[in-house]
Amino acid sequence: MAIADKNLTGLNVLVTRPEHQAGELVKILEERGATATLFPLLRIQPILEKDPAYNELKQKVLDLDLFQHLIFVSVNAANLAIEHIDQFWPQLPVAIQWHAIGKQTALALNNYGIDAYHSPLGYDSEALLNNPALQDIRHDKILIFRGEGGRDKLANELRARGAEVSYAELYRREIPIYSDIEIQTTIYSSIPDAILISSGEGLSNLLTLASGSNQQFSTGSLLNCQIVVPSERVRDLAVKAGFKRVTIASGPDNLSMTDALMP
Repeated sequence: MAIADKNLTGLNVLVTRPEHQAGELVKILEERGATATLFPLLRIQPILEKDPAYNELKQKVLDLDLFQHLIFVSVNAANLAIEHIDQFWPQLPVAIQWHAIGKQTALALNNYGIDAYHSPLGYDSEALLNNPALQDIRHDKILIFRGEGGRDKLANELRARGAEVSYAELYRREIPIYSDIEIQTTIYSSIPDAILISSGEGLSNLLTLASGSNQQFSTGSLLNCQIVVPSERVRDLAVKAGFKRVTIASGPDNLSMTDALMP
């Protein structure tokens, strides 16, 4: 049986993507026979016009033509950035190099007619930093589209190479609120066979939420679940947290994460 046709009948899978991004993954799992239980570990809250941070974001978009490189860290960043860019730039500025972290982010930009580079070597900042166009960048201006409070490794390394790096922060990642009854029913009434985790922040939120409002639940019963992660960095975090069956998917996309599940 080909991986793409893997039968997952009887497998109970906890899907933790943000709710607006989980639909296709749930569909794939159910088509393969798995029971998909939705338990988002992140909530994406866009920066709106009423937000105090909006004016700074708007100014970064208005100044788009001052930058030599634009970097988009996620699908959410790509989609939200294009909404703002469309509002202020009827025609895209020229002579800018567009970069995406991961194939899915590049595809999101491609949907708007933008040809963005993504590394064939991986799906994280480390992979993008190998891009030949980001080596000799002394005095170049680079704008990174991301959520508030993301990792600084990318910006720090680009600055070390002599670039001037700024952030356009488009959204906040918030931890969802669940009642203890929801946690008990969703997680502990039927311990999942597998958990799909998209990021280190999601993993941290899982352990926080699964403990309950007063740390009354023991998360030890989750440590024997298969946990599927998108990178070695998140794998290391999961192992450090005590998970015993950690699988690195070939990518963070829906099919790769599903293919990594053990039937």
